[in-house]
Amino acid sequence: MEMPDPQVIIIGAGPAGCTLAALLAMRGVECLVFDDDKRPGLLVGESLIPGVVPVFQRLGIEERVAAMSVRKPGASFFAGPDGPRIHFKFKNVEGHLPPYSFNTPRPELDNLLRRRAEELGARFVHARAELEACERGGQSSVSLSSRSRAQAGLSTDAEPLLVDASGRARVFSRLMGLGAKKGGRDDVAHFAHFEDFEHDEVEPGQVIISVLKAGWSWRIPLPGRLSVGIVVGRERAKELGATPEERLERAIAQEPLLREKGARARRVTPVMTYTNYQLLSERGHGPGWVLLGDAFGFVDPMLSPGLFMSLEGARLLDERVFARGADILDKPEKLARALDGYAREVVRWHGAWMELVEYFYNGRIFQMHLAGRDMALKPAPFDLASRMERHTTFHLASMASGGMTRSAYSRGLIRFLSKHLVWGVPAAANFAVRDACAPA
Repeated sequence: MEMPDPQVIIIGAGPAGCTLAALLAMRGVECLVFDDDKRPGLLVGESLIPGVVPVFQRLGIEERVAAMSVRKPGASFFAGPDGPRIHFKFKNVEGHLPPYSFNTPRPELDNLLRRRAEELGARFVHARAELEACERGGQSSVSLSSRSRAQAGLSTDAEPLLVDASGRARVFSRLMGLGAKKGGRDDVAHFAHFEDFEHDEVEPGQVIISVLKAGWSWRIPLPGRLSVGIVVGRERAKELGATPEERLERAIAQEPLLREKGARARRVTPVMTYTNYQLLSERGHGPGWVLLGDAFGFVDPMLSPGLFMSLEGARLLDERVFARGADILDKPEKLARALDGYAREVVRWHGAWMELVEYFYNGRIFQMHLAGRDMALKPAPFDLASRMERHTTFHLASMASGGMTRSAYSRGLIRFLSKHLVWGVPAAANFAVRDACAPA
């Protein structure tokens, strides 16, 4: 039986591409995914936020995700070995989001999303897509080579919508020479999995983010092991050693928050490296193409928004463009308006996440925490101070969970508090993430 032409072709079989393929297949939209079958042994983005759970539920895979994961009740933030510690619990967001999430080995999760897309009817071509730069209507665009068109089974006149889900390779942007805006940080991350790395400060499954002498670290409980990573500036990385292994090992040995816990640890995976955080493409779509997930832009790993943004981008593209089916692909003006709306929402998401992340980098989150704690200890009518502290904690937790990240009220509240209700506590700079070690 001859297969119909795919109406959407997705380049890349990571979480963004496979989630979009699954959602489109559920709508009956013919889609095809080019999958080059390249799979790193480890992937950053193992700690998930509650905002991803509704997507898992919609795809019918939450139980399968839970079976391969450690349940995540929240996240803790340590301002050095002697500074304040903040414990966020996702139970605070119950009512508008699931009060939990998962810590998940990413290769297994990515494979599950791929299988689910296939189960729902998406087709896969196990090959690298060959792309060519071209023009359509006087604008930059991309097209598949004749060889890739044949692999996709495209008829001569078929012009499917091409989706770049190639991740940080940013294939379309590089091919067309599209510009991108870089964020203020340019860090390097090194991480690996360890056995017998102690993780007993808080309840099981809680992720720990620690401000180090320079940079910061994560500790993520996974089934049978702990993911430990450091995020440092490039110059600090050079000081730590010549190889990723040296850098991670030396950082663990030098940092009080890691040294004792890792004294008996055994590394059981290679050390992986990620660079070039905080990037957003200047254009999100054009004639015949659209960017998705990390190919559109990637946020900082602080607060773990990466996988959420991939899945949320797929959800937005599905809902904003294909809510009424694939007929929109034959209406260029209507399609362009829908893609404009999708791109604007992605850009707003990035802006909101970057604003929130900065409160952790500049130390204001710890300063607000101390001010709120002190306020709650002082007598006030109607328990006003304690209520205010709980209200603030609720909004911070909701923003970090992916629920109220873009809420104008939540963002305004945190801006106000960070400027006007932090008297009598140490300056935020005392808790900020530094790019270099402070002088002895």
